[in-house]
Amino acid sequence: MIHVTKLVLDVLKPHQPNALDFSCTVAEVGANYRVQLVVVEVDEHTETVRVRIEGDHLDFAAIEKAIAGMGGSLHSIDEVDVCNMAAPQLEE
Repeated sequence: MIHVTKLVLDVLKPHQPNALDFSCTVAEVGANYRVQLVVVEVDEHTETVRVRIEGDHLDFAAIEKAIAGMGGSLHSIDEVDVCNMAAPQLEE
């Protein structure tokens, strides 16, 4: 089974919620999610942020829904790490 263990996302978000609240909301999506947010650019109404999320099994759809629920817009997936947790198949 394939597990996503890291995502780096380029997100456009409104000024509110602030970076701390935004990060905490994303972290609450799953158990043991670690979130790092860097503000890349600020304009009058929005902020472009780079969001790095790490965990054992990230739920991309739930993360995307949480971002949209705060008024954010996912621009791109800039990095991804995946892990194959399946046991190797033995040849007979």
